[in-house]
Amino acid sequence: MNLILFGPPGAGKGTQAHFIVERYGIPQISTGDMLRSAVKAKSPVGLQAKTVMDAGGLVSDEIVLALVKERLSEADCRVGFILDGFPRTIPQADALVVLLDEIGKGVDHVISLELENSEVIQRLSGRRTCSVCGKGFHVIFGPPKIHGVCDACGSALIQREDDTEITVKNRLDVYDQQTAPLKAYYETKGLLRAISGNGKIKDIFKRICSFIDGGKGDHS
Repeated sequence: MNLILFGPPGAGKGTQAHFIVERYGIPQISTGDMLRSAVKAKSPVGLQAKTVMDAGGLVSDEIVLALVKERLSEADCRVGFILDGFPRTIPQADALVVLLDEIGKGVDHVISLELENSEVIQRLSGRRTCSVCGKGFHVIFGPPKIHGVCDACGSALIQREDDTEITVKNRLDVYDQQTAPLKAYYETKGLLRAISGNGKIKDIFKRICSFIDGGKGDHS
């Protein structure tokens, strides 16, 4: 079973990917993780990527695709995989089709966790982190006992820069621009599975499993 997983920041994509890995015994393949591993291992592709990164450049599609092919050819991907963070563009999606065909694989489902932008903004901009011990809180869903003060160590809570409303809106704009064309691309292929990211974590996972297992349950 081969999956691609989409989801805006704050949709719980990482949590759901972890559940999928546990239940179905397939690895989560993150392009960022692959890049770091290849550079650390000093593989030919990794050395290529390091040269580009050290020069301050963006790693090309060619290098990313070589990493993906290398990773998907490993033994733990025989029963399947979850691609996380790739593809990001239509050309990458087209190249992925060719790559998978070369190694005798295909994509079974493209899971898209759907969440209104207003919900994402509320989830992320409400997060607060302890400036000393790092414990996390949320002003609505998990507030501290004393406003602005960490329950664990009594230090001041801060809002990380990437959780401010302006930053979250910018991240959502980038996500929408990148992902909207890909959703349409996979929808025309009959692979897109749009799943509501609202509700309890376990309920969202049940919706995902219902698609993966071929059920026709409620995915709203």
